[in-house]
Amino acid sequence: ETNTLPFHPFEMQQGDILRMEKEHQVLKEQLKEAQEKYEQLQSRSSEEIGALKELLKKTVEETEVSKNELDWLHQDLEIKVKKWQQEKKENQENLKALRNTAKKHTDTNDRYLKTIDEKEKQYNVYLNTYLETSNKLANEKVKLEELIKKSQDDCQECVKRAVKAEISVLKNWKETEVCKLNGIAANAKANLRVLKSLSSSASAAPKLKPQIHSWEIFISNVKKQLEKVEAEYEEKIQRVKNGVRNRLTKTETVDLPSP
Repeated sequence: ETNTLPFHPFEMQQGDILRMEKEHQVLKEQLKEAQEKYEQLQSRSSEEIGALKELLKKTVEETEVSKNELDWLHQDLEIKVKKWQQEKKENQENLKALRNTAKKHTDTNDRYLKTIDEKEKQYNVYLNTYLETSNKLANEKVKLEELIKKSQDDCQECVKRAVKAEISVLKNWKETEVCKLNGIAANAKANLRVLKSLSSSASAAPKLKPQIHSWEIFISNVKKQLEKVEAEYEEKIQRVKNGVRNRLTKTETVDLPSP
């Protein structure tokens, strides 16, 4: 899990804590180096003082050293002692400053650690709330998905029933129109047969020939109208089967006047 909390108030800029830790580490190393240098200086000064005292003792025992040489030795010793004391003082001051800085960084680090602990507790509270909300939403999502699936299934079932109903209506309209046209054609054929039977007489044939021709044309037009109705209704039925939503409209038919 990624910490997405802002840097403030822990850092004024990104990397302040890391930079402060690095400075703390550098100060520790400087403190360690100063302590080692101080111990080396102390050891060296002790050795030099011991050597000078031994030399002084040996010189006093063996011979009387001239006053000028003795003064020179004393002056040299005082210079070295003062130098050592000055270095010791500077090292002590540096050590004190480093300790104060280290204490300051330690206090700051402790304060940041305390703040981080508080923020972690707050984050855990937010995380638990988020998980509870997420689980709740997940459950609601599952219920909604089930409801959507059920609705889709119901919708598909309704579409199937609607398609079936549209096809049934179109077929009924088709059968009605076909039956009507077949009846007209049957009556026309019956009339035509009567006229043809009457035209067998040589005297009536010239008078009935135009009427027979008119009825033949009428029957032909009825057949064309029948083919058109069947074709258009079959096309509508096929479109509905292919998923095209069709407004249920009857095929327009032309009323053919009988001769």
